[in-house]
Amino acid sequence: MKTLLSIWAVVGIFGACAGAEDKPVKAVAVLTGDTIKGIVHFTQSGCGKPVLVEVNITGLTVGDHGFHVHEKGDLTDGCASLGAHFNPDKLDHGAPNDEIRHVGDLGNIRADATGVAKTIFSDNLISLMGPLSIVGRGLIVHQDVDDLGKGGHPDSLKTGNAGARAACGIIGYV
Repeated sequence: MKTLLSIWAVVGIFGACAGAEDKPVKAVAVLTGDTIKGIVHFTQSGCGKPVLVEVNITGLTVGDHGFHVHEKGDLTDGCASLGAHFNPDKLDHGAPNDEIRHVGDLGNIRADATGVAKTIFSDNLISLMGPLSIVGRGLIVHQDVDDLGKGGHPDSLKTGNAGARAACGIIGYV
């Protein structure tokens, strides 16, 4: 039985990449809020490879802000219509390096004294292709710090207790 499951796992991995060329895929999200503006670029060098995330956001309050991919790409009611965190496996909220986390849990971004968050990081769980693709989904910067599921608040394991949706956009292919 274990061998059969291993075969299905391999088929699943290759099935997700079937037809995908091993060339870079790029996506972008333009974020807007009341005073917040930003651009986030995503680059994946091939199927199954980490996604490089380049963040440049202005107008934030100083400090850390929760940063998440949300399940929907619908702005008909502003940031509110983007739904919950992208969580196809129905797991608890966590930090980007945690084994148990939502696919959309990207942790926090930090705004400096001028309200600018400019950073580059990579994530091994999100993808720009296949079943874990974030393309067409929402991206949100939250008002408060994400406690990464470790805060003990009733919302910690669901949202990281990151507060209101301060700015958002849709992730689309470049």
